[in-house]
Amino acid sequence: MTLKNINIRIATILPYKENYTFSKAQAAAIWVADFYKFSNFKNVNFIFGNTNKKDFLTKNYINISISNKKSKFKSTTKEYCENFIKKINNQSFDIIEIHNRPMVFRILKKTLSEKFILYFHNDPLTMKGSKSINERLFLLDNVDKIIFVSKWTQNQFFKDIDEKLINKTEIVYPSIHKCKKIEKKKNNIVFIGKLNKSKGYDIYAEAIIKILDKYKNWNAYSIGDESRDRPYINHKRHFELGFLKHTNVLNFLNKSEIAVVPSRWEEPFGRTALESSSRACATIISNRGGLPETTDHSIILKTLNSEELFKKIKLLITNKKIRKKLQILGFNNVKHTIKNNAKLIDEIRSKLIHNFNLSYIKNKFRIINLYNIGQKLNHRLYNISIGKKFTNGFIRNGHDVLDISDRDFLKQNRSFSLSNNNSHFQNYLVKTFKNYNPDFFIFGHTTNIDFETLDIIKNNNKNLIISQWNEDPVMPSLDYSKKNIENIKLYSQIVDHNFITTDPSVLRKQNIKIDNLHFFFVPVDKNIECFDVYKSNPAMDLFYAMSHGVNRAKLKKGKIDDRLIFLNKLTSKLNGINYDFYGIKNKEPIWGNQFYKALVNSKMGLNLSRGLPTKYYSSNRIASLIGNGLLTFIDKKTELGDIFNKHEIVLYENIDDLSEKIKFYKDNSKSRISIAKKGKIKYFKLFNELKITQYILDKSTGNPTKLY
Repeated sequence: MTLKNINIRIATILPYKENYTFSKAQAAAIWVADFYKFSNFKNVNFIFGNTNKKDFLTKNYINISISNKKSKFKSTTKEYCENFIKKINNQSFDIIEIHNRPMVFRILKKTLSEKFILYFHNDPLTMKGSKSINERLFLLDNVDKIIFVSKWTQNQFFKDIDEKLINKTEIVYPSIHKCKKIEKKKNNIVFIGKLNKSKGYDIYAEAIIKILDKYKNWNAYSIGDESRDRPYINHKRHFELGFLKHTNVLNFLNKSEIAVVPSRWEEPFGRTALESSSRACATIISNRGGLPETTDHSIILKTLNSEELFKKIKLLITNKKIRKKLQILGFNNVKHTIKNNAKLIDEIRSKLIHNFNLSYIKNKFRIINLYNIGQKLNHRLYNISIGKKFTNGFIRNGHDVLDISDRDFLKQNRSFSLSNNNSHFQNYLVKTFKNYNPDFFIFGHTTNIDFETLDIIKNNNKNLIISQWNEDPVMPSLDYSKKNIENIKLYSQIVDHNFITTDPSVLRKQNIKIDNLHFFFVPVDKNIECFDVYKSNPAMDLFYAMSHGVNRAKLKKGKIDDRLIFLNKLTSKLNGINYDFYGIKNKEPIWGNQFYKALVNSKMGLNLSRGLPTKYYSSNRIASLIGNGLLTFIDKKTELGDIFNKHEIVLYENIDDLSEKIKFYKDNSKSRISIAKKGKIKYFKLFNELKITQYILDKSTGNPTKLY
């Protein structure tokens, strides 16, 4: 499966001593420039460093000024980081790549929340910030990806550390372009690198003088510099060329027969050996560090001294067949190419940021669904829980869902300090999102998520889509709605989409502007609304159940609302009707299984909600009534006649109309059964848990969709 990258922006920061210029570029700078040119992120990758030169390797370079590199009173690294942060202050990056400086990561991590990649070009055990086991464990815990230039540097990092943690790391080798053809060679022997003993320059010096004395038609060259004490080669056919531009070095190798890399120190990789072999030089290397990983076609010094080196150079001079074989094999079998490894780096970046269209993974999402599961209420809300139906629908549509109950968590972890409890919940959310890494986050009826937590969650996965839902009324006639609207508005500008069970025009008429506002209908679920009451002959005629708030299990004394007034008037007109009403006249509300026992014992149901009838709004009990096959009466002013016709529900205009229709359908069982059956079929066809959750996902991900 190929993932499509979208707008990933990358900031690459070099060590401040690493010169990103043609005239002074060394290993890390060359690495960055080479891979940049072949990256799919070429137009969104910016490289930061420090130099007083102007011949930058690529156009995307941004220079960071440092006031005094040699100050004894101020950390140059800290100043470098502070100035970098100022440079990117008004820019948005998804990934920060740090080359060869663990300490830079530790400083930047305190301020920046982007994803981090840390590259090790040298032995981690010699670098500030990665010398100790604890320092390296810190990096493994906090860096998003660690990349090493060789297996040897990776092994160094994991000394005395469990290698089970290695999956957070990768090896990406320094690389080279393959040449099209082998150029005509001159009898040149070349050494490239620092002209010091750690690079084995003294070994080269002793051996090369003997070689030049013995073989008069051969010349020797040294490319590099060293300001400290170093060996000098005093021979008329040896030439020191100093520090050359990288392109000039490669051109020189193209024309040379033999290259020598006799390092004493543990080379993290040994770029010179890779370049020499790829340019058809017969290459001699020591067996130190990552040098053996550079090429499979070289001569490796068994003993590292001038005598052994003299013998190997002599072999290559005198045995043209061996020399040419090494040259051709090295040229034809370049072990590490820029083009291939640039793809590997881009793949690492893409996987790290998860910045791709969700539709590219066959619409199978990881979803976190946060709602009040009701453990603290002993699950008495299961049958009217929209959040539960969402989870069922998502799973049955093929997605994976992780449920979080914010209210249950806060209650179960309650301590003497409420602030500590909230902080504990925010930490739980952040860690859960980091571990699960969802594609979609949906929550309903909560004010328990801190804005800072949402920022952290979104920064961890910038392609995460977040939606909120709310099932409570938003009509202007109800005081409760004012609080509910404020709850919706709390997150409305932070989330991507908002879903309510009222037609959005109701809010627009109140001059309440909420972007990406969508209507959804209370879903039915085949495992919850599982009865066909119209097939039976219940004892009671009419069912209605109300509550004084789902968190209350009992009546609230002295509470009067429009529903009670309406029901009192209605019951006075229902002579001869066996009605079974709950939540009124000292008859306690019912929940869970008791709710179902009462519901299935009535032929008909009244769908009456708080407040004045409002376009498309209904309490969630509408699903229990129609979905379980009761003939259902609904106020005409809800405009639900737009969705259900007269053969599926019964619309009434006022109390008198309602009471007459209740009496009519009590006496006309055939019509009652027909309407109840068709109502259930229509409800399940349009608004089952599968269709509602797919509608929400489609709306949230920008796919064309209609509710009905």
